Amino acid sequence: MCVCVLSGVRMSWSVSVQPQTLQVVSSDAAEWSSEICDCCRDARQCCCVFWCCPCFACKTTKEFGQCLCLPLLDVLGCVHPITMSMRVSVRHRYGIRGTLCTDCLCSTFCLPCVWGQISTEMKKRKLPTVLSDIVQR
Repeated sequence: MCVCVLSGVRMSWSVSVQPQTLQVVSSDAAEWSSEICDCCRDARQCCCVFWCCPCFACKTTKEFGQCLCLPLLDVLGCVHPITMSMRVSVRHRYGIRGTLCTDCLCSTFCLPCVWGQISTEMKKRKLPTVLSDIVQR
């Protein structure tokens, strides 16, 4: 039951439809468009991610619509929570199947490959990632 008081007049009504979650899924969703070790197919991206992974991670995070410096928090430990949460977020945004366990393992043991896979996925999907991308189109 919602109650609204407008100019001293009290109005109330029932909510008949609950808000639904919006899930962006493309028609070819379900799997990553590249495997975790496919990051070396693009030589330029491969060099960048392996020689300067923090810079590459920050650039990719910014392109995804998140804070530029967010991946720098990963340097504080052997488990990389920011990388894992970015991988999970990309999976959910593009409707890719997977598990938190796989995301955790990949993010812990294949850090550069995860950033390469995320970047490749974003390039191949080419979906708007933030509101400003939608407005500009």
